[in-house]
Amino acid sequence: MEHQSFRANDCTNDCLEEAVELYSNMIYRLAFSHTRNKSDADDIYQEVFLRYIKTKPQFESEEHRKAWLIRTTVNCCKKLWASAWKNKTVPLEDNIIFETAEEKSLHCELLKLPAKYRTVIHLFYYEELSVEEIGGILNKKPSAVRMRLTRARRQLKEIILEEDNDYVYQKLSQHERTDSSVSGACK
Repeated sequence: MEHQSFRANDCTNDCLEEAVELYSNMIYRLAFSHTRNKSDADDIYQEVFLRYIKTKPQFESEEHRKAWLIRTTVNCCKKLWASAWKNKTVPLEDNIIFETAEEKSLHCELLKLPAKYRTVIHLFYYEELSVEEIGGILNKKPSAVRMRLTRARRQLKEIILEEDNDYVYQKLSQHERTDSSVSGACK
């Protein structure tokens, strides 16, 4: 089977519109999980698509394009956190509307995790990427990704136990039970 490669420049505005339509929610959610506020997530979102337009990357497949966008989003987030400007600013309060109290509670608990753990949690649970796919995107071995997921779950569990949040604890426990049989098979 022959790979059909394409360039972002070759497909003009239609290709860009397609990428925005397909991946805008994913990029924004990932940026928001890293930055923890709407304005920074908006900036990251714009930066990712600006880089997409400027670099005109070649992709072997749609999965390759998705991985490139995720990697670029993570890199933009890291660049933002490393900037001197970011260290001298005070974040504004964001008013995010959640459908349920449980969603709001889970969001608040996730924000307490370090960025490297929020990233793997987000990619695994929200974007439904496999451990191998996450490893390829983050340039980490699958075993390192599994370890980060395990540590993230453990830290999240401790945070939840401190806050005595029953709903989130039950959800986390369900994922640990289902994942332990999967990750045990991967070792």
